[in-house]
Amino acid sequence: MRSLFAATHAGRAPLAVVRFLGLVLLGAVIGAIAALVAEGFVAAVLWLNDLLLISPRSRMMFEHPGPLVVLTIAVPTLGGLAVGLVHLAIPERRPHTPADAIAAVQTRRGRLPARAGGLSALGALLSLGCGASVGQYGPLVHLGATLGSLGARLLRLGRSEDNVTIACGVAAAIATAFNAPLAGIVFAHEVVLRHYALRAFAPVAAAALVGHVIAATLLQRGAFFHVADTAVPRPWEFIAFLAIGGLGALVAGAYMGTLLGIGRLARRLPLAAPLRPALAGALLGLAALWVPDILGMGQETLRFATIAGAFGGGELLLVLVLKIAATGLCLGMGFGGGVFSPALVIGTLFGALCAGLVGALGGATQETFVFYAVCGMVAVTAPVIGAPLTSLLIVFELTGSYALTTAALASVTLASPIAAQLFGRSLFDIQLAERGLDLSAGRGRAMLRATPVVEHLSQEGVILHPRTPVAEAVTALCRARHGEGYLVDEAGRYRGCVSLADLEAAREAMPDGPEPSPRVERVVPLARPVLAPDATLWDAMAALEDVTGEALPVVDAEGAFLGVVFESSIARAYLARGDELRREEHGTG
Repeated sequence: MRSLFAATHAGRAPLAVVRFLGLVLLGAVIGAIAALVAEGFVAAVLWLNDLLLISPRSRMMFEHPGPLVVLTIAVPTLGGLAVGLVHLAIPERRPHTPADAIAAVQTRRGRLPARAGGLSALGALLSLGCGASVGQYGPLVHLGATLGSLGARLLRLGRSEDNVTIACGVAAAIATAFNAPLAGIVFAHEVVLRHYALRAFAPVAAAALVGHVIAATLLQRGAFFHVADTAVPRPWEFIAFLAIGGLGALVAGAYMGTLLGIGRLARRLPLAAPLRPALAGALLGLAALWVPDILGMGQETLRFATIAGAFGGGELLLVLVLKIAATGLCLGMGFGGGVFSPALVIGTLFGALCAGLVGALGGATQETFVFYAVCGMVAVTAPVIGAPLTSLLIVFELTGSYALTTAALASVTLASPIAAQLFGRSLFDIQLAERGLDLSAGRGRAMLRATPVVEHLSQEGVILHPRTPVAEAVTALCRARHGEGYLVDEAGRYRGCVSLADLEAAREAMPDGPEPSPRVERVVPLARPVLAPDATLWDAMAALEDVTGEALPVVDAEGAFLGVVFESSIARAYLARGDELRREEHGTG
């Protein structure tokens, strides 16, 4: 027996290695394509910003103040209208985001639709180009995920491989955008896959490395921002960094609450969908006449916020509040874009504001100002995206400073746990929970809640007419070897469930004589819950907790009997889902 097993295993091992190497090669190819597409996307945004007078440089070089005022309002307004029309072509009438990629992987549905992904990217490009206060990294992440899913679909790979290729596209997009391959790898595992299986690690790493090489070498991308040599903070300042983390969690909560609240309000407005982003664009343009720093991604604002003295305390607070409001308005009202870039800006402004407050108390010096700015950046960003490790790696790869990364670690230590307890693991998880996909209890439950119970519907249950004689019902159940029968009338409506034991008891209680056998409807039915057609495996398992029997009936809203789901089928499906996860996460599937 051992020799047979060894021979079988030896025969399968080379094939498994070849498949694994093929997946790594595919990851590298996806990484290259995603990197080039990401670079093209970023270049197109910058070109539009210059063309439409959104970037600070183009606004300063424009010599006509009157037309500039008109364009500051008109460009976001007309851009919002165009974005709204693009989103009408998406089946869900909304842009797809990283939350959709997370849902596809966590429920093993996979297969991100290419058309919706392309239209979402176009909507984000127009949004960023016309100056909406949104981010570019969310669209790049989803676009990379869509390219990965498309590659798996073209090659007709399975769901597990599809999940890995989605993560490859995500890692390449992050690595390219930030010039940070380690952050790309960790983000794909920490946020999208939510496991660190070796089988997925190598393809994801290959994609991130290829993306980094293309960004840093072939396309000569510079660093996201530069930080000069810094002093070492004094020991007591780490207490301040911890405090920034705790307060940053509240800022992150205010940011996420603003996005979600305006989104709910927008759905109640008596406006056609394309007009909502147009209205947001008009309001944004009016505010930008006063504070132009809120336009676009805010990369210039972020860079200046890391320099001591670049903003006054009042300016920092004003831009911070307006950036939160502007981003919530743009994303909530229907512009396409991400939440990561605005979170970076908001967090950096918050950290710089904290540095000013500590400095006013006689503590912080200008040499350690950047520490406070970076701590604020990660304290807000990490809770929003639900990726504390990624946030730390971005700091390290962008700055190359171990001291800065250690200070940021102090802030993340409090920021992420506090925000997770008060608001949720991330904005993406909160959005998915509002759509009915709760990931708070882990991937296993999410998969069960995403599996319709009708996939396991059976017609093998014994159907009895309510007027069937008890003796005939007993015979029918015995022949079918079932312990329960389901009462269904002439109209096909479900009337209850009776057990074989109760039927036999009713038959034995019949008096001897020529009297006819009583009808099944006279037997007291079992207290048995029913499942709706849209119920999930999780709903079925919850219903079985209080039931002793062999099956649950499935009944539609009109009371029509559709069939039954056997308890054994539910148990097998539960075990199968768990086995799928174990194989995938341990690299054997």
